[in-house]
Amino acid sequence: MNSSWRGLIDVADVAPGIPLALGVELRQRTPYRPDDWAPRRVESVHPRALLGRRDDLSLGVRPLMRSESTGMWIKGQVSWESVRRPGFGFDPAHARWFSDLATLLLGVRTVGPFADPGEWLTLDAVESSLLWPHLRSARTAGIPLVATSEHQSVALGYEATAAIDVTDAGEALRLRTHVTVDGVPIEDAVIRPVGHIGIYVATLDRDPLPILLAPCKLPDAARSLLSHDEGLLIPAEEREEFLADGLPRLVRRARVTAARGITLPAPPQPTAVVTASFGDDDVEYRIEWSYPGVTRLAYDSGSHPDRDPAAEAEIGSGLETVWRETSDAPFAPTGRLNDTDAAEFATRILPGWGALARVRVEGNAPRRVYTELTGEPAISVSTLESDDPDWFELGVLVSIDGRAVPFGPLFRALVRGRKKMLLSDGAYFSLAHPALQRLRDLIDEAGELAEWETAPRINRHQTDLWSEFEDLADQSEPATAWRELAAGLRGTETVPHTPPPTGLEATLRTYQQAGLDWLAFLWRNRLGGILGDDMGLGKTVQLLALAAHIRDQGERRPLLVVAPTSVVGLWSAEAARFTPGLRVRLIEETSTKRGSSLAEATGDADIVVTSYALVRLDREEFERIDWSVVILDEAQFVKNPRTQLHRAVGALRADAVFAATGTPLENGLTDLWSLLSLTAPGLFPSAPRFSEAYVKPIEQGKMPENAEGGPFRAARLARLRRRIRPLLLRRTKALVAPELPEKQELELRVALDPEHRELYDLTLQRERQKVMGLLQDLDRNRFIVFRSLTLLRMLSLSPALISPQNAHIPASKLDALLDRLVEVAAEGHRALVFSQFTSFLRLAADRLDAAGIAHAYLDGSTRNRTEVVEGFRQGDAPAFLISLKAGGFGLTLTEADYVFVLDPWWNPAAEAQAVDRAHRIGQERHVIVYRLIAADTIEEKVLALQRRKARLFDAVVDDDALFAQDLTADDIRSLLDG
Repeated sequence: MNSSWRGLIDVADVAPGIPLALGVELRQRTPYRPDDWAPRRVESVHPRALLGRRDDLSLGVRPLMRSESTGMWIKGQVSWESVRRPGFGFDPAHARWFSDLATLLLGVRTVGPFADPGEWLTLDAVESSLLWPHLRSARTAGIPLVATSEHQSVALGYEATAAIDVTDAGEALRLRTHVTVDGVPIEDAVIRPVGHIGIYVATLDRDPLPILLAPCKLPDAARSLLSHDEGLLIPAEEREEFLADGLPRLVRRARVTAARGITLPAPPQPTAVVTASFGDDDVEYRIEWSYPGVTRLAYDSGSHPDRDPAAEAEIGSGLETVWRETSDAPFAPTGRLNDTDAAEFATRILPGWGALARVRVEGNAPRRVYTELTGEPAISVSTLESDDPDWFELGVLVSIDGRAVPFGPLFRALVRGRKKMLLSDGAYFSLAHPALQRLRDLIDEAGELAEWETAPRINRHQTDLWSEFEDLADQSEPATAWRELAAGLRGTETVPHTPPPTGLEATLRTYQQAGLDWLAFLWRNRLGGILGDDMGLGKTVQLLALAAHIRDQGERRPLLVVAPTSVVGLWSAEAARFTPGLRVRLIEETSTKRGSSLAEATGDADIVVTSYALVRLDREEFERIDWSVVILDEAQFVKNPRTQLHRAVGALRADAVFAATGTPLENGLTDLWSLLSLTAPGLFPSAPRFSEAYVKPIEQGKMPENAEGGPFRAARLARLRRRIRPLLLRRTKALVAPELPEKQELELRVALDPEHRELYDLTLQRERQKVMGLLQDLDRNRFIVFRSLTLLRMLSLSPALISPQNAHIPASKLDALLDRLVEVAAEGHRALVFSQFTSFLRLAADRLDAAGIAHAYLDGSTRNRTEVVEGFRQGDAPAFLISLKAGGFGLTLTEADYVFVLDPWWNPAAEAQAVDRAHRIGQERHVIVYRLIAADTIEEKVLALQRRKARLFDAVVDDDALFAQDLTADDIRSLLDG
């Protein structure tokens, strides 16, 4: 075999194969004889046979092959089976053509009832329109159509038409199918159908008998008449009935021609009949089609020979238009409607249908009079004190066109998302009015819906809602206590002044005095809140001032401060400094270890200070005591509502709970909800509803109007800011402490060593391939994904962090840090050095030791934390190495004026906490912050993500900037991109 390319184009001289032809034969079954039990035969039709008998005809086809000896077309070895099998030597193109024809014919039951399927196939029952193009392609393939009988001939026409001809037969009428083939009328011939797609014609008085095949559209009526060679006679006594009833329907079904004097009627037109059956509160209806002389047809009953699809579509369009102008539900030709839908059907839809042409309405009248109210809703609201001090009863009165609307049914209709409401007297109205929709939104925000089933109520924490109820209502009358509370919380400038308590040994700055006023006002009204001042502005002294004020007011129950373990001692020291007259008790062990109950240990304490860990471990003990106030310091520690710690804090009993944190939002809006659920539990009672109303529209918006900067998102963001503003006090250093020295923040890009770069790039490609396939189900694979991200972050710092075998590869970031710390020390400055990775901090400590630079060190394992901190503050070591987790809060280190952040994190609040250890009240020098970024690594991606997430805090708390969302799969893709 020639395997070169020449073998593909050098075609050998091979015989083309045995040519084939399509044999065609008009056949007829032998007459039936009662005394002859033998099977009836099928024979070729002789021209003279058609003169005497024209029944039991069929048109058969079979393959023929050319005789090598005579050149004649013969049966030979060819059959319908052999053309499908190789090895018989037939022309390949011819064999494929016959194989396709056999498939086409056998697939539609064309084996004749009296033919051997192995020899003959018949065309009489074929319905596939593919038959005609396939037959025409025979000529192109070189396959002739030949008659198998010497008394017949065969030809293929291009197009035939069929019409039913109506002629006079004396007083009677005669119906006959008139056929033309290629424009020539067919006379004196036997015409038979090929399914509904064509005809074959055998012309009489010819020998050989000409057989002509042609495609033709044959309606049922025209096809049936082909079996009546002499036509179908309509008796004289049925003539008028046929002309009045039968002929119009026949005109619909087929093409009809008529002799002179016979007028063809227009096809019958449909009428849509609407039958409506009204009950007490509902209506059942159906639409049907009515045609003259025809039983009613279902609206969507499918094909029917008497139907006029175009006319039905025109009428149906009018019916559907009336429906859509009135109802939001999809149009249906049958159905049962209740309540407001029944009322609207009776007053608007049914009259609209009755006014349409070719539509008839039948049925009974409604059993009651329905009236649509279209006036503007008049709304009045009021509040009344209730037995529950945390709730005010909310009165809502609505009237439309002078009719009072009962609130209970209105409330249920609004909550269930109904479009309309029906009153007991038959009046109904739309709930889509903007005022009613706004009322529904406010109801949804005001409280749990289950509580409103008995009576509308508004929680005392929801003071901002009242102003929106007032804006909505035409009249409003708040209760006296509510009016005072709402007015006081509209802004800190309206809060009554609270004189500094007698035991406070500190001069409060103006903003700190405003903070005390706000805290005291909330406490007097049994409200909690979030003190969210910037870090370093003295939140502790404001809260201690509140503690002293509470004691001055005669409160004898202790105040509880819950703080991170590392900050508990700081509270004791600050209390001794600012409020020395208050008795402070530190609780640093569980009741079991102390051997005494919490009540016994606290005794007559004014302030009890403990850790979050102890509140969780000794939960029952803390729950038993009735605290005057609970203060949650560094409250971001309880931001996860699914933890035991959050549940333990939520179980504490107190008149008010205050959260103190500079970062009320770290990752997402759920952080904010978590803190508010502890400090203002009535503000957003339901986490799922908060998620639907705020988290999803603001953080997860996908639609254009919901995207960043979109109108819907902006509206939800503005509403959220209004809701939280009365219960969140936030002041920035730039606003209230302009005397603070400037803080300069710099980003220092550090290029990796070449060997370090090669290792990083290889690791990045490997981790990217692993992580990308896991992001479809981030919740399930979060641990694996974050482990890969952490690996890349550590590798950005130093190869030694991921394997001791890489310890020889230089860490450029340590070199850069050492260079700058040498300068800092030489110039007499001091620096804080932060990293999230204690292993990297230890590497940095080793480098400083080797360079002879003194330093302090603090991480989570440090036991003598206070001594280490004081050692740095009182000493002269130029550097303090601090892990971000251990030293990001609870420290005041204004002795330092340089801050080095060795590795960025996507939570900007964590870095801000660290930086503000130095840049806070008491700092007198210019603070310089260096962020060391490994160039062309994941750290640059983290920095970009950090900037975007920083807008989350600003948008809700500080200003009207755009929003950001929590760390998502898209965020992770961006971290690993490129």
